[in-house]
Amino acid sequence: MKGPRRKVFVDTNIFLRYLTKDDPVQFPRCRTLFKKAQEGEVLLVTSTLVIAEMIWTLTSFFKIPKDQIAEKVSIIIGSEAVQLSDKDLLAEALVLYARKNIDFIDAYHAVLMKKLHLPEIYSYDRDFDRIA
Repeated sequence: MKGPRRKVFVDTNIFLRYLTKDDPVQFPRCRTLFKKAQEGEVLLVTSTLVIAEMIWTLTSFFKIPKDQIAEKVSIIIGSEAVQLSDKDLLAEALVLYARKNIDFIDAYHAVLMKKLHLPEIYSYDRDFDRIA
């Protein structure tokens, strides 16, 4: 019988190297880590801030379209090999981010407001005007 999986925290740059394949040395190492996670050897623990930073970097630096980012990040969030405290919120925010063409952080806050039953927001940000 196998023991409990070893847990490791994964920072933004690991996800970025894996998704963008922009570093010929680091990408294979990241691919190996994710393969070990898929095989159940390790559990990849990360945070909402890591996900937000990853989305921001993919958008601003790598110029990847939002629909492609949402697709790639949804796979990460949905993986049994990745542990996140608020997977459901993140998944719903990704959908809003891609469909409404708004900033990911604003989408996350809109979903959080819905979860907390907060009917109004005080903000000068116009992204919230696009959300029912």
